[in-house]
Amino acid sequence: MCGIIGYIGPKKCIDIVFDGLKKMEYRGYDSAGIAVLHEGQISISKESGKLENLRPLLEQLPSEAHIGIGHTRWATHGLPTRDNAHPHASEKLALIHNGIIENYKELKAELQKKGFHFRSETDTEVVAHLLGERIKAGDHPRDALNKVILRLEGAFSLALISDQDPHFIYLAKQGSPLVIGLGKDENFFGSDVTAFCAHTQKAVFLQDGECAALGAKSVEIWDRQGHPIQPKTTMIQWSAASADKQGYRHYMLKEIHEQSGVISKTTHAFVKDSSLDLEGLGLNSIELNKVRSIHIIACGTAYYAGMTAKYAMETTLGIPVNVELASEFRYRNPLLMGEGQTLVMAISQSGETADTLACLKHAKDKGCQIFSICNVAYSSIHRESHGSILMHAGPEIGVASTKAFTSQVLCAYLWTLGAAQKLGRLHAEDLSSILQELKSLPIYMDKALNAEEHIAELANKLYEYPNFLFVGRGPSYIIALEGALKLKEISYIHAEGYAAGELKHGPIALVDKHMPIVAIVPKDQYYDKTLSNIEEICAREGQVIAIGDEKDQHLRDLCIDIIPCPSLKTPCFQAIVSTVAVQFLAYYIAIKRGTDVDQPRNLAKSVTVE
Repeated sequence: MCGIIGYIGPKKCIDIVFDGLKKMEYRGYDSAGIAVLHEGQISISKESGKLENLRPLLEQLPSEAHIGIGHTRWATHGLPTRDNAHPHASEKLALIHNGIIENYKELKAELQKKGFHFRSETDTEVVAHLLGERIKAGDHPRDALNKVILRLEGAFSLALISDQDPHFIYLAKQGSPLVIGLGKDENFFGSDVTAFCAHTQKAVFLQDGECAALGAKSVEIWDRQGHPIQPKTTMIQWSAASADKQGYRHYMLKEIHEQSGVISKTTHAFVKDSSLDLEGLGLNSIELNKVRSIHIIACGTAYYAGMTAKYAMETTLGIPVNVELASEFRYRNPLLMGEGQTLVMAISQSGETADTLACLKHAKDKGCQIFSICNVAYSSIHRESHGSILMHAGPEIGVASTKAFTSQVLCAYLWTLGAAQKLGRLHAEDLSSILQELKSLPIYMDKALNAEEHIAELANKLYEYPNFLFVGRGPSYIIALEGALKLKEISYIHAEGYAAGELKHGPIALVDKHMPIVAIVPKDQYYDKTLSNIEEICAREGQVIAIGDEKDQHLRDLCIDIIPCPSLKTPCFQAIVSTVAVQFLAYYIAIKRGTDVDQPRNLAKSVTVE
C-alpha cells in the first residue's frame, strides 16, 4: 500500500519524482524518501511524517541527476521513523519496496550471522542487503535481482538503482501493483498510473513474477526463468487534471460533489436506448444459467456496497447471496460449488486490494466463476476476473471513499437488473420504471448536495461529542454502517452503526442525553418501524438527528434536527442519495476537529498487503 515511483531520462528527476510522490501520497504518508544516481554516486534523502517534511531535504541531492526513485510509506514493519523510511541502502545500491516480505525474519537472522548490521526495523532492508551481498560478490544488478526474488515469500514491488549499472532502474513484481509509463526518450514507473499520468498516457502493467530493466530509451521485461516478455502497451484514460482538487478545499469534498456526474456517466455507459447494455455490464462473460449462489467479496466501504447490493440481488434474481469480508473469507473454508455454480463477485475501487485478490484466486482454483466491479481497467482484480464492470468514477484520491462507494452500489444494482433481464426474471415494464427513475437520479443527488450548508452548521453543534450511533433499517441500515465508518475514519470519533430494530437488544443501554444518534429515515417500507425505534430512543433522551423528508412533521417533532434528503421509490437509489448526508456530516465534523481529512492517520487508500 506504499507508493513507489521512478524516472529515468534526459530531464532533472528530483522534481518529477517528488511531484509523483504527491500524487501517490494517498497510498501512505508515514514517511517519504528519494534516491538519485548521478555521476556514479547514489544520494538519498528521507524523512518521517508527511511528504512536505521531505521537501527541505531535497537540496541535499544533486540537482542535475537524471535517474531517481521515490517512496511514500504506510508503515507495516517498524515505526514511522527516518531510519525506517525508504529508500534503503546496501552495497552499491538503493532500494524501495511496496508490500510485505513474510519470511524476512529468517533471512535477517541469516544475514546477521554473516555480520550484516541493520539500521531499520523493516523487512525491506533485508532485501537490500541480500541484493548488496550478491552485487559485492560480483553479480550484475540484474542477476542479483533474479536470484534474490526467488528467496522472497510474500508480496512485493521492488525498484533498485545501482552504481554498478548507472543506465537502468531494475524492477520486480509479485503481488503488489507496478506499472511502467512509456515516454519519448524517458520512462517512468509507479504503483499506479496517477504517479506519471501528467507525463504520458502509455503504460505497461507488469504481471506477477515479472522483472524489468528501465532505461531512458528502452524497456526490457523477463520472467523468473529469464525468458524475455514482449511489453504490452495500454493507453490509459486518466488525466492529470482529473486528479486535481479543482478549487475544492479537500479531495474528499470534491469527490462528494462529483457524485451526480458519476451517476450520469454510469447511466450513459450502461443504459442504451432505454435498455441495459449487457455487454458493457460484463454479463456476456458469465454463464448465469449455471449460478446457484453468489458470494460478494470486499473490504471496508466496498464491503458495505456489497451489503447494499445484496438487498436487490436476492429479491430480483432469486439466488442466495452472501456478503463476505475478504480478510475472513478464505480462512473459514467457505462452501464453494465448482463447475461455475458459485459466482464470486469482488468489489474494489483500486482493483488491487490484496485480501480481495487472494480470495478471487482461491475461488478460481475451486472452479467458481469470477466477476468484479473495479474503478481501474488495468488492475490485478480486473485481470483475474472472467467478467467485470469498470466503474466510471474517475480517480478517487481522498482516503475516505465517497464517489467510489455510490458508484459501486449503482454498478452492482445495474448488473443485477441486467442479470435478471437475461434470466427472464424482470418484467419489461418494471425495468422501464426503474430506468426512468435512474435518469432523474443525478437531480435527486443534487438536491441532497444542497443540504451541505445546513450540515456544516449542524457540525458546529456536534463535533465535540465523543460517541455517535447511526441507525437505519433495510438498505438504510447499511448506510448507517457506512456513516459510522466515515466518521471514525476522518474525525477519530467513536461511532457505531446499527439496525434500528436491534437497539433494544443491547445498544440502547448507551443512549442518554449525551448520545447523538443519526437516524436514516426515508419514506420507504421500513418508515413506520423506524419511527417506532426513534420513539424508543427519545424516551431515553437520545439526541436524534434525522436524515429524511424535511416536511415530515412527525419526524421533525421527534428529532433535534433534520437533514433534508429526497425520497425515491427504488431502495437502491434511495440508499445512494441518503449517503450524501453522512458523507458531509463526517467531513464537516472532521473540519471542526482539525483533522487531516484527505490523509487520516494510520490509513491508506489502496490496501495492497494482507
